[in-house]
Amino acid sequence: MRKTASPGKAGKRPAKSRSKQKRRIGLIWLLFVILFAAVCAVVGYLLVILNGERILSQNIDKLNNMDKASIIVDANGNELAKMYVSEGNREYVPISKIPKLVQQAFIATEDKRFYEHSGVDLFGIARALVKDVIARSAVEGASTITQQLARNIFLSSDKTLFRKGTEASIALALENHKSKDEILEMYLNRIYFGRGQYGIKTAAKYYFGVDDLEDLKLWQIATLAGMPKAPNTYNPLKNPEKSKERRAVVLSLMEEQGYITEAQKQEAMAAEYDPSVVPEKSSRYAAFVDYVVDEAQQVLGISEEELLAGGYTIKATIDTKAQEAIEDAFADPDNFEKSVDDIPMQGSMVILNQHDGSIVAIAGGRDYSTKNLNRVTSQRQPGSSFKPIVSYGPAIETGDWFPWSTLRDDKVCYDNGKYCPTDSNARKYIGPVSMKEAIRESRNQPAVWLLNEIGVQTGVEFAGRLGIELGPDDRNLAIALGGLTHGVTPIQMARAYAAFANGGLLPTPHSISEITDASGDIVYEFKPPKNNRVMKEETAYYVTDILKGVVEGGTGKRAKISGRTVAGKTGTTQLGLKGIKDSAGNRDVWFVGYTPELTAAVWMGYDKTDKDHYVKNSSGQAAALFSKVMSKVLKNYEKQSFPEPSGIQKEAQGPGAVTGLTANYNSQQVSVELSWNAVEGDGITYKIYRKEASEAGFSLLAETAEPAYEDMAILPEMTYTYYVKAYSSALNLEGKPSAGVTVKVTTELDTSPEPSPDEGTGLPSDNPDEGNGTGDGTITDGTGNNNGEIGNGGGNAIGNPSGNENGIDRGNGRGNGRGNRGDGNGRGNGGGNAGGNGQEWGDISNSPSPEPGSVSPSPAQPSVPATNSEGQAVPLPGQTP
Repeated sequence: MRKTASPGKAGKRPAKSRSKQKRRIGLIWLLFVILFAAVCAVVGYLLVILNGERILSQNIDKLNNMDKASIIVDANGNELAKMYVSEGNREYVPISKIPKLVQQAFIATEDKRFYEHSGVDLFGIARALVKDVIARSAVEGASTITQQLARNIFLSSDKTLFRKGTEASIALALENHKSKDEILEMYLNRIYFGRGQYGIKTAAKYYFGVDDLEDLKLWQIATLAGMPKAPNTYNPLKNPEKSKERRAVVLSLMEEQGYITEAQKQEAMAAEYDPSVVPEKSSRYAAFVDYVVDEAQQVLGISEEELLAGGYTIKATIDTKAQEAIEDAFADPDNFEKSVDDIPMQGSMVILNQHDGSIVAIAGGRDYSTKNLNRVTSQRQPGSSFKPIVSYGPAIETGDWFPWSTLRDDKVCYDNGKYCPTDSNARKYIGPVSMKEAIRESRNQPAVWLLNEIGVQTGVEFAGRLGIELGPDDRNLAIALGGLTHGVTPIQMARAYAAFANGGLLPTPHSISEITDASGDIVYEFKPPKNNRVMKEETAYYVTDILKGVVEGGTGKRAKISGRTVAGKTGTTQLGLKGIKDSAGNRDVWFVGYTPELTAAVWMGYDKTDKDHYVKNSSGQAAALFSKVMSKVLKNYEKQSFPEPSGIQKEAQGPGAVTGLTANYNSQQVSVELSWNAVEGDGITYKIYRKEASEAGFSLLAETAEPAYEDMAILPEMTYTYYVKAYSSALNLEGKPSAGVTVKVTTELDTSPEPSPDEGTGLPSDNPDEGNGTGDGTITDGTGNNNGEIGNGGGNAIGNPSGNENGIDRGNGRGNGRGNRGDGNGRGNGGGNAGGNGQEWGDISNSPSPEPGSVSPSPAQPSVPATNSEGQAVPLPGQTP
């Protein structure tokens, strides 16, 4: 019986046959795709070649022509500097005159397959693409030397895939028209080496003083070969350490590729660079020009090479008369301490217009033209000049503190005893002190105490608003005294103080107002920020008020400018050298100050501080340099006034100063009897302060409503010093302190009062920054010596008795007091059997012979105040600063 096919299966091919058919179709499509890709590749390659040939033919003259110079001009269009001149910045040398080792160094560093590829290294391109994909941006630069030459001659340095493709097409065209040696020759003569130097021969002559390339040493060759990647970063003048690190990389590559031996590598790595061979630049404005160049690169986002040779016109904010004044001052050795050797004391200064942020003038150093380190951008510790930024300014900003607010100056430790700041003042730890007086005298403890009161974070945030960002390691009370992890630059300090000068508006420092390209089109224009208020107007006013006091009669007295209002603050940083006392000098000295017209910051010190190189004198020299420069500069500026907001609170007037204070030792009652003149006013009481000779500071002894007090808490053979303040409970204010009196408690009656072994007639010298000893001798015949409380100061008094017409002996006493760093001389005449008082303050007075066991009071208002080494008046309690 015949079988019939089941329904649905008739004519169906076997599965194996269908699979073969699908494979056949797939192969056909694959061949088609391959063929299409090959055609596209050929077409693409031809397009690349044609594109490169087209660009090369259209710009063939660029192979032989140098780039167009960029210039810097002032606001009036006067040329200040031409940043690239082909005749002076490039010397062409044929490949036959370039040593093989020089060629090998650049090939090993930039393109080790240079002689193997045809202008484009596919392995290099693949590597660059992988890195770009990983970084998700175009980060990898040109690969081959030919590509770099193509970019330098024909293209910008924008790192885009389109630019890389064009660069590759030009490189292929170059390889078709030029030999490898010709390409390498053009490359080595065009490559940029920083500081306006183009080409290998020019760079060798500039950086090493080598005229013939055959004379270059291996370490010099490696240094040059490492520079093209980043001329600013690996410049041996600007960054010697980074240059040395890059040199080591080049030497390692040369050793790996067999050009040098391990021994040669090690020897070349150890060589040290000597910058003294670099020729001096002729431009008077070198520091300002270099600052402009750096800023232009930043705002345009281009390399220095492109900037210098791009034909740009850069309009700078420079005031040429101010720049000349600042350069003249820095060229005068009399403005700086003399060094013990040929390493000079250095300095920097920047002048800023606080109203618009324009930089007026820059001093990058005393020898900037040869060293090329712009110190206005170098970080240094600011010392006490940082107090307004992180302590006083933010405290006033809270609205709870004012210039007349009472702070504390006590011997206190913080952070569980780990941080114990000390005062450098002669009269230490005076207890209550107004903010204005504390900053005028540059007292340390009140600044730290105040920061502790408002909180470190408050101070850090305020500094941040002024443009100074502090790191996590700076969250501590030491910042109140300028103890920072990384320091600050003069530019930063000038900007911060400019906000105080400008009514609380923070300017943006800039040295460029406008940039036009080679076609005259504006490619950059400075625009000031719209919202730049960083503090209340009242805060800026009050800070300016207390800083004016620093200049009027404090540590910044030498910054005064005739006919101008000046506010500012000095700063010094601790020496911290092993084997040398901190009192011997400082690492850095500062003055940052401002007038209603301009703000300036001055730094002085050594680039590297050591036992032979540190600042011997005080911050007064920085203040003096500020005054000298700014006095000339401001002659060209119309006088203005600091902004004064409405509704400013004024300090309430406290009670008057206590006068007529006397102290008598009562041997019968074994007490010291104090009395003084009453002060007018309601609710007046009197606070008596006392200090025994061995104690560090005064402390409140008692408070009384009567103008007299009997101190019975005394010990034999002890010397006590007293002063008194009137206090108004209605105003909650204390008056000025009285003059001080000193008495020695004796166990036997004496025919004459004893001199104080510590201070004599009163309180130690009130020197804000220095250590002054004071001495007051009350003596009959012979010599008495008194040691001041601070600074190992001594006072000498000599009395020479003589008879007068009534037959009563009279004595003349003369007292001299000398501290570590300040001098005070005084003379006094006293009448009576026993002689007179010699007073360190220079006051001349006549007084009756004192009773046994008593001491005559100091005069309430000495006629000639003492001064410290900066010429600053140093008042006693009871004197008006």
